[in-house]
Amino acid sequence: MMPSKSGAERLDGAVAQVGTAAATAAPAGGGPDPEASSASPQQHLSRLSWPQVKRLDALLSEPIPIHGRGNFPTLSVQPRQIVQVVRSNLEEQGLRVHSVRLHGSAASHVLHPESGLGYKDLDLVFQVDLHSEACFQLTKAVALACLLDFLPAGVSRAKITPLTLKEAYVQKLVKVCTDTDRWSLISLSNKSGKNVELKFVASVRRQFEFSVDSFQIILDSLLLFGQCSSTPMSETFHPTVTGESLYGDFAEALEHLQHRVIATRSPEEIRGGGLLKYCHLLVRGFRARPSTDVRALQRYMCSRFFIDFPDLAEQKRTLGRYLEAHFGEGDSTRRYACLVTLHRVVNESTVCLMNHERRQTLDLIATLALQALAEQGPAATAALAWCPAGTDGLVPATVSYYVTPVQPLLARAHSYPTWLPCN
Repeated sequence: MMPSKSGAERLDGAVAQVGTAAATAAPAGGGPDPEASSASPQQHLSRLSWPQVKRLDALLSEPIPIHGRGNFPTLSVQPRQIVQVVRSNLEEQGLRVHSVRLHGSAASHVLHPESGLGYKDLDLVFQVDLHSEACFQLTKAVALACLLDFLPAGVSRAKITPLTLKEAYVQKLVKVCTDTDRWSLISLSNKSGKNVELKFVASVRRQFEFSVDSFQIILDSLLLFGQCSSTPMSETFHPTVTGESLYGDFAEALEHLQHRVIATRSPEEIRGGGLLKYCHLLVRGFRARPSTDVRALQRYMCSRFFIDFPDLAEQKRTLGRYLEAHFGEGDSTRRYACLVTLHRVVNESTVCLMNHERRQTLDLIATLALQALAEQGPAATAALAWCPAGTDGLVPATVSYYVTPVQPLLARAHSYPTWLPCN
């Protein structure tokens, strides 16, 4: 595929950024871990190491199925291909793409795959100017039209409209247009939950919950290298790829990822307070820093969660979507552990809720936990239902099926006053 109109400008930058052995190799006599990113004068930025660049290239080259509804065929899409097509078509229509980035758990996986978090969605962020409704509509039209390029040979395209493509291949459409946030999202369907998400962003007040999911990797140099270089990448010849931590200090955030540390800033600014992600991190073996006031952090998160989702039906929908997105059908053990942890945190740290509201939420979480437990079979249900979680809220990975019942794991206390203190 040929570069777009601005490709010549980006080509000069990519050629200038091609790495050499002198620039990328570790110093003789040991030096830093080759997996570690080299430092940057700007603390929130860092250059990726060669192993990280290789992982990024492999991730962008891996075909991902986009499943069609009804009789529509499955599309096989490489992330790098869809990025190139969307970018080229947007710029042909006069909408400049400032940069394209990999965001979220996939970026964290590229930087440190041993974190235990893994990734599902592939979040691809196009930084564009969305100064009018026409720009929003253009990004949507271009993203949908590009799917035509990936239809199998022999499929007639003559009568396929953008509306048809939306109904066939789009999992979710989101548009946000406020004083502080201007962005849209198109999530393409994948039955295993590994959705390709195309996000068009002019401004977002907050794009991360915790330091370990604050990473973005700028893809421009790697994509342009693939378009313009006939020489394969190697340790001594590859483009310089830059990563950024929206949390702030890149090295600090990467250290948190490597050592499974939970850290955030201003949790009250996060929609939902980051409560569900916090419980998920606990189940994955992450722990708050010793200096963190955990009770205060949990109170902030719970308060924001109930501000954003005050209705029980909303809470159920939010929990259901999160569990579906992060725990597959074969991961009921971790789903159960996450719900048990959530139950404990809500029980210990929720303030400013009436007794019956609190009890309703705890009952909802308990019901979902028991459903996850039932999926593990009768023996697991009998053992786990009576096995207390550890002090960290984790359920043991292996449980004896001969545990003597002592007390229910999700036992509910009824000693709360009608109103709880707000401090």
